Amino acid sequence: MFRTALRNVLAHKARLLMTAFAVMLGVTFISGSLIYGDSANRAATARATDGYGRIAVSVFPDDSRGGAAVAGDGPPGVDAATVAALAKVAGVAAATGRVDGFAAVADRDGRLLGHGPSHKGANFAPGAHGTDPAYRFTRGSGPTRDDAIALDETTAAKGGYRVGDTVRVGTNQGAASYTLSGIFRTDGTARPAGGSLTLFTDATAQRLFLRPGRYAKADLTAAPGTGVRDLLGRVESALPPGTGAATGAQLARIQANLATNDSDTMSQILVGFAAVALFTATFLISNTFTMLVSRRTRELALMRAVGATRRQVRRVLLTESLLVGALASAAGLAAGTGVAALLRTVFAADDAPAAPLVLTPGTVLTSLLVGTVLPMVAAWLPIRRAMAIPPVAALGAAEPAQPARTGSLRTGLCAALLLAGVGAAAYGALSPGRDSRTVIGVGAALALTGAIGLIPLLARPFTALLRPLLTRLHPVHGTLAARNTVRDPRRTGATAAALAIALTLASGLSVLGASAARYLDRATTHDFTADYLVKPAEGGMRMTPDTAAPLKGLPGVRSSPLDQSTGYRLGGVPSVLTGVDPATIGGLLRYDVIEGSLDSLAEGRIAVADFKAGPAGWRVGQTLPLERQDGKRGSVTIGAVYRADEQSNLLPSITAPDSLVARYDSAPSTAGVLVDTPGGPGRASLGEVTRALGDNPALAVLDQAGIRAQDSGDIGEQLNVFYALLSMALAIAALGIANTLAMSVLERHKEIGTLRALGVDRSGVSRMIRLEALLLGGLGATLGTALGVFLGWALGRTLQESVAGYALVLPWGRLAVGVLIALVGALLASVWPARRAARTDIAAATAVQ
Repeated sequence: MFRTALRNVLAHKARLLMTAFAVMLGVTFISGSLIYGDSANRAATARATDGYGRIAVSVFPDDSRGGAAVAGDGPPGVDAATVAALAKVAGVAAATGRVDGFAAVADRDGRLLGHGPSHKGANFAPGAHGTDPAYRFTRGSGPTRDDAIALDETTAAKGGYRVGDTVRVGTNQGAASYTLSGIFRTDGTARPAGGSLTLFTDATAQRLFLRPGRYAKADLTAAPGTGVRDLLGRVESALPPGTGAATGAQLARIQANLATNDSDTMSQILVGFAAVALFTATFLISNTFTMLVSRRTRELALMRAVGATRRQVRRVLLTESLLVGALASAAGLAAGTGVAALLRTVFAADDAPAAPLVLTPGTVLTSLLVGTVLPMVAAWLPIRRAMAIPPVAALGAAEPAQPARTGSLRTGLCAALLLAGVGAAAYGALSPGRDSRTVIGVGAALALTGAIGLIPLLARPFTALLRPLLTRLHPVHGTLAARNTVRDPRRTGATAAALAIALTLASGLSVLGASAARYLDRATTHDFTADYLVKPAEGGMRMTPDTAAPLKGLPGVRSSPLDQSTGYRLGGVPSVLTGVDPATIGGLLRYDVIEGSLDSLAEGRIAVADFKAGPAGWRVGQTLPLERQDGKRGSVTIGAVYRADEQSNLLPSITAPDSLVARYDSAPSTAGVLVDTPGGPGRASLGEVTRALGDNPALAVLDQAGIRAQDSGDIGEQLNVFYALLSMALAIAALGIANTLAMSVLERHKEIGTLRALGVDRSGVSRMIRLEALLLGGLGATLGTALGVFLGWALGRTLQESVAGYALVLPWGRLAVGVLIALVGALLASVWPARRAARTDIAAATAVQ
């Protein structure tokens, strides 16, 4: 039986090529995703833990967990006296005080260097030999003066800086210019990929990031012959109150767990899209085996007639699918390694160190198992159908038996699934609750399954709808293409189903993305009436009320900070207060006051958003008790209630005079600064505001267009990544169209030869095949787009309960592009079958009996 299966595979290798290629693509995607995830995890772990090997024990304030303490938020680090005392503990070779914080480096044009929230500054802590073991200088040396700094070599290269150049650096304390004293390399614990690392002297780093004479932590190295556990015990017995200690190995494990979170998430997303690609490939495989088995009906019947049992024939066919899957899986696993390398290049930071790819036994086993089992499962149904044909009937047929029409039972079941799925998704959308998205997800699965099963039934009315257009363009070829498309509805349905799945996901993502982008645009810019918003250029910087102070001196400029202060209970309700300038805020933000007056802010009262006041039952004139978590108590009176979107990035839930916030919080965090200039937004006013803020590269001065681009840019980037991942499913769907047309051409060899003999030229035959491809592509694209729009609407409805102002947006342009890509893919898939059909030999084809 195995030899028979092997001979059959070799005999039909051309027909099985597309199936093998589809399986290979699916396995390539899933193995590449798994290899990428394992490699990214190992690289992230190695980078995050690099450097902890030289730390025996680290000492830090108890409540800072090893991170940099912030003045006013608990114990201010570890003092210099403690570091000196730790250096004298038996077994300690050296004790080095470390302090770090936010520091952003500007390029020569004043723009921020690097990306992401990883702009970091630290202290250069030379030992007895004048070197710091954490940093290896390639040029120059560490800073020894307060007006000098050192830069990591990646940042220096990006900015084109050399030793001796002047560099502008921004921190939470403002911006200043420094002389570059050296360029260094460092380990992964000091500078995450994509960011920058700036070294200051001890005194400068302490002043900028903590307090003079204080360190965030102290790193201890062990003397030769001293065990880490023994050293930890000695250090803990010598620690002053309010400090703790951990070994470098313990800290490395914590950092490793934190470092793998992002790569785990991306790996899960990739595996999810790989599953979609494999599911799409299932239709191609099933369709191919259906056509192969149909073509080999007489061959299989002959095997039965000479003594082979039904089980043996079934075993031969399943073995064929197993062989195809095994060979394709091996090729896919090899190609997956290259895909993993490509994914690592796409998603890694541009300065991330090279790391080897990781191929685990689990990845090999999963890839081979999926790639071999999937073809067997997909081939089971067509094999079962073939075994139901009696051998005598198959041997007596001059031509392969016509495919069975879609049965009423199957049609009824699929219709029920479609209706149930649509009903469940609509119910989840119109009755939002905690489990509404789960209900929609189940409904989507049922609806997609039912729709796929009904595609053979839908093929006839869809073709009939487009037939007048085809016959108008090409009367003869259009009529033939329409008839050939509905000749085998099951085959047409299986081919179009793969395309429908990909278009469902793509169009659903487009609807959600466009709706979310429109909402964010409106929620951000609708309330913004100022010229500029000043905010951190990247995450990591902490703005304070002092940030806006220089703007007060600009003639004709109105400004107001948004000073957020947390930890309040207002009338028993947890609340966040945002302090503003009562004199200017009315001209910088659009407040839709429902009750009271915004002028009451100048009287020391507060204004509350409707979504905050409504559930709490607050009203204008009501005095509420106020208590902060640090024990400060008082009371405030509501002076106005305004309409606001709970998800707005600008309008706060509670607006208070900045003087009121300062009374309870000496160090609020400023979320942004609103600025209005006399001449309106423009290059001159932008330069004036930027200079007043000290040319700080850590601060971004954004007009309305800049805010819109920043808030909606992330959604666009994520959608582009998802579209790129879905392209694999589209590629497999195109292969399915090519395979279906190729097998159809093979089955219709005599028919095509007869058409040629009757006068249809080669271009006419090619045109007929291309029109068939367009009908297949159009059917899948239409159904997928309709389902995607519906599911995008349903999921969007669940957001309306918590996101006021969210509304459905149909991105007609993107939807049209999706359909166009599907049609172009179908045309490209038809090139080889059309070429083969056009080259049909008339004499040989018409001589076939």
